[in-house]
Amino acid sequence: MLAVANLDQYYGGSHILRDVSFEVPAGKVTALLGRNGVGKTTLLRAVMGLVPIRRGTVRFGERDLTRARPYERARAGIGYVPQGREIFPRLTVEENLAMGLATQPRGTPLPERLFELFPVLAQMRGRRGGDLSGGQQQQLAIARALAMRPKLLILDEPTEGIQPSIIKDIERAIRALAAAGDMAILLVEQYYDFARSLADQYLVMQRGEIVARGAGADMDRDGVRRLLAV
Repeated sequence: MLAVANLDQYYGGSHILRDVSFEVPAGKVTALLGRNGVGKTTLLRAVMGLVPIRRGTVRFGERDLTRARPYERARAGIGYVPQGREIFPRLTVEENLAMGLATQPRGTPLPERLFELFPVLAQMRGRRGGDLSGGQQQQLAIARALAMRPKLLILDEPTEGIQPSIIKDIERAIRALAAAGDMAILLVEQYYDFARSLADQYLVMQRGEIVARGAGADMDRDGVRRLLAV
């Protein structure tokens, strides 16, 4: 579904991403792990076209999106949930979700599945996004990305600052999406147990490079937790 090859990215004279290559297959959860500051978020921003790359390619299905604008990547079917959620606090839950329909034909209704995955959003459709708890805002951000019916869903640190009960709700939603088999999921995460429970395959970044990769079922055997230790 997504194929990134030989990606290099710089900030000024600093070499941030170093020859990064990986694939995210359809119907699977790919977990990208690493400590703070190793380049995970920069990599996602490069995949979404939010920062320029010096070298390498980004392919999505049969399309080369290396030089595509962010909105073109969204139209191609890539949904992105950024770190920090970035919902619209003054808009209602329903209005926030409607923003996810921007890539769909005019008049497209909100998918009912959003409210099946996150029932709390159905109860709060008329409330402003800024009045929701942090965990509820994270569910809203994920649902907004899902409203566009993406072929690839990218999640940047979805458990950050979230209470354990809502982490479980998010885990169940991701598991249900993966089980449907028609969506690729790229999950960037520091919470090892959460990533291990969901990953079909894993990638580990250090200093802007992929230093380990393998099957999600092998994460313990491969010593991935040790690679994440400070």
